[in-house]
Amino acid sequence: MDNLDYGIIGNCRSAALISKTGSLDWCCLPEFDSSSVFAKILDEKIGGSFEIIVAEEYTIKQRYKKNTAVLITRFSDGENIFELHDFMPRYYKEDGGYYAPPEIARHVRHIQGRPKFRVRYDPKLEYALGVTETYVKRNFIVSLTRNEKFDTVFLYTSFNKNAVVEGRELELKQNGYFLLGYNEKILQPTSRKIYLDLERTKVYWLNWTNRTPNYRKYNKQITRSAITLKLLSYDKTGAVLAAATTSLPETIGEVRNWDYRFCWIRDASMVIKVMADLGHKNVASRYLQFIIDLIPDKDEKLQIMYGINKQKTLTEETLDHLDGYEGSKPVRIGNAAYKQKQNDIYGILMDVIHAQLAKFSTDIENGEELWGITKGIVWIVAKHWREPDKGIWEFRTEDRHFTFSKVLCWVAIDRAVKVARILKKTRKLETWIQLEQEIKADIHTNAWNDKAKAFTQSYGSSHLDASVLLMESYGFIEAKDPKFIGTVKAIEKNLSNDGLLYRYKNEDDFGLPSSSFTICTFWFINSLFKIGEEDKAMQHFEKLLTYSNHLGLFSEDIDFKTKRLLGNFPQAYSHLALIECAVNFSTKDTEERILESMSN
Repeated sequence: MDNLDYGIIGNCRSAALISKTGSLDWCCLPEFDSSSVFAKILDEKIGGSFEIIVAEEYTIKQRYKKNTAVLITRFSDGENIFELHDFMPRYYKEDGGYYAPPEIARHVRHIQGRPKFRVRYDPKLEYALGVTETYVKRNFIVSLTRNEKFDTVFLYTSFNKNAVVEGRELELKQNGYFLLGYNEKILQPTSRKIYLDLERTKVYWLNWTNRTPNYRKYNKQITRSAITLKLLSYDKTGAVLAAATTSLPETIGEVRNWDYRFCWIRDASMVIKVMADLGHKNVASRYLQFIIDLIPDKDEKLQIMYGINKQKTLTEETLDHLDGYEGSKPVRIGNAAYKQKQNDIYGILMDVIHAQLAKFSTDIENGEELWGITKGIVWIVAKHWREPDKGIWEFRTEDRHFTFSKVLCWVAIDRAVKVARILKKTRKLETWIQLEQEIKADIHTNAWNDKAKAFTQSYGSSHLDASVLLMESYGFIEAKDPKFIGTVKAIEKNLSNDGLLYRYKNEDDFGLPSSSFTICTFWFINSLFKIGEEDKAMQHFEKLLTYSNHLGLFSEDIDFKTKRLLGNFPQAYSHLALIECAVNFSTKDTEERILESMSN
């Protein structure tokens, strides 16, 4: 493997990664955070996979069906051609609600000739702990493990079941299918039913995508990123995942490998804001309900992250039997960062609450609960904003007064003031405004470094940090303010490496990072655009887009030297920031065309 050349399929319940040769190398069932059924991505030898193997003369090409999450892999040797249409069923049921079972359908479409292929069907349940046994039964193939936990998975197919399990050659004369399900089916699947599920799933995605506006520029990238963000949302509770994987390393052979199949308040809130701007109100209202359900007591402090089913304890363990992606150990499940204190999450959450109320105030459900949360957040921020924390990058060592955290404390109070005005609740307004001004003055006094001519990573520090670029997007400072321009310039000089950004350059708990955090490069491009360096911003953006994989997908990191994708995949952060940049460029382009036509 030299790049994360995978496509993601999913149905807002779980997801799977399929390689550019059609191999299913990562999937957890029945849900995103369940244990894996296939984990070849984390161990080539024992992880388990579901592969389609063809002779060397075949060329293999992969694409998404336009505006959908259906992945098409085409196998052709010139004479004999077939396609694999991979999807997880998701469509609207006639009696209401969505049909989204824990299943992967692989519709094998005959195009021409007599194509031949073999299957390597090798599920390894429960993260490949212990032995998975596979048996051919009359109606299906069943795989099970009897380790500490009993688990099963069922494969239905139109092909000869013994030939599939034994890896014998199959000849394709007509369309066929594989249906991998967590549960035994009550009604036996048929080719016709799988095809119908495929068409219904296509229609679901086409309808969903149709609600996203069309943009003059980068429309294809915006749409693919929006679909990817939707695939990382969990319908049942409204949670949004940071990524679909665990333990894909930020740097090959190092230990920065984390489980991202959880809902970080920060990442999720940023995603929701972007999705709401694209017109996807349901994703936003479901997420707000997720937050409301998590805050039962008015004075309860928010955790920085939760399990997708609202779990509050996310104990971190290592799976030492797995080799890790390209030997990058350890493989972790769970995430110890849930215990950390990060003061920025309150501002990020208030920003989303304000955006929703500003947009949909007349018909927003749960307005009273949101007002209760707003007051609770102000109370917590007022009490704690002066304290140090772990910051956005989750330093596992000592707490500091991070500039980004302080700015977001300011955002929390600024948005609370705006929410109070929308809801005409003005009793505490003056006190809140006073607090907002106090925090702002404190940041200008302590985060600005005269020598660096920039706002720095933390109070009294000379280190720069890409997260400080968000000051402008959150309305803390004007784009044309000399202090902001100075900060952008200093960050460009110190943190940019061939157009790719370091998050920061001071050593953290694990030494100096050797890969770029993708979202930081998008933030930088946006900042260049905002300060008026639009051509340079556009050049950087065009270049960055070329680093995506063959399907336009991004992971968390990009290696500075090789430009290969690293880190968990696909990464919500990267795609939400791509959308923000692309929308800015497109909106500017549209405005210029309107002005041009008016002057003509």
